[in-house]
Amino acid sequence: MSEKFTTTAVSVSPYGILDLGQARRWGYGFDPERAAAWNEKAEPQGRVPTQREYEVLHGFGTEDGGEKVVRGREVPDGGCAAEGARRLMEGVGDQERLWGYVSGRTQKIDKAVTRDERVRRAFRDWSRCVMGRGFKEYESPVAAFRDKAWSAGGKDGDAPPTERELGTAVADVECKKKLNTAGVWWAVSEEKQRADVRDNKAGYAAVREDLDRVRATVREVLGEK
Repeated sequence: MSEKFTTTAVSVSPYGILDLGQARRWGYGFDPERAAAWNEKAEPQGRVPTQREYEVLHGFGTEDGGEKVVRGREVPDGGCAAEGARRLMEGVGDQERLWGYVSGRTQKIDKAVTRDERVRRAFRDWSRCVMGRGFKEYESPVAAFRDKAWSAGGKDGDAPPTERELGTAVADVECKKKLNTAGVWWAVSEEKQRADVRDNKAGYAAVREDLDRVRATVREVLGEK
């Protein structure tokens, strides 16, 4: 009926890795035992739905002559999942704004932060520090974390990190701590976030109102209202 996909959940600070112990042991990778535990928690619990249940959930087959009534109840357009989504969004003023406004503002803030001279200077100092320890020049900690060399040869998370990866990761973290790179980065981010919320108060307030409507619907469905 469906294929099984395995994903690895990761938890990374916006400022790259900050844990020196992790850097020394895993470089820019992750403990495979922790990754396996995360994947296990993400696996659906209970029995697998039947093909017919899956079709009813998503409305497959109802448009081309498939059964539209199950146990005396009509399958809604798009299936039960679509009906649930419609119910959840009742009263929401602008769905596109609800799902995209904050993420869009966040992208603009992030760009402004990386253009800020305080952050650019902090990155330059950090980069010189890493280079001074014998490693590659990177424009930012994010660039170091995303270096494609760490996935060379089809590394899938189980392959051990190279000595260069381990050394770079350790230098990365130690230079951040020495120069307070993440502290500067965080302070500038907070400053620009506060300014953005202040300058776009109406937009954020509208999103908050729609979120409150969604939460109210959820509480009603759960019988908490």
